[in-house]
Amino acid sequence: MKVGVMFDPVQDPDFPAGYYYAHVPSLGLTTHGPGIEGARAAVLDLVRLWLEEKRANGEPVPPLTEALLTTLEVPDHALQSA
Repeated sequence: MKVGVMFDPVQDPDFPAGYYYAHVPSLGLTTHGPGIEGARAAVLDLVRLWLEEKRANGEPVPPLTEALLTTLEVPDHALQSA
C-alpha cells in the first residue's frame, strides 16, 4: 500500500534547525521530525496509528493515493505589498 507524502522544511523559529513537516494530503494528516528521515518515520507511525484507530472504530478508510507536487514561479512584483 502506498500513500503520497509531501515534505516541507519547518520555517518556525521555535523549531530546531533541520526539521521537516510531513503532509499526507489524502488523509489530512501532518506531523514533523528531524530531517527528511525523521519526518518520514514520524509520518509512517502517524498513518499506522490513524489506520488502526479507524479500523478499531469501524470507520471507513478512504482510499490512499499518491500525491503530485509541483512548484510555481511567483513573480517578484506579486510579492511586494501594495
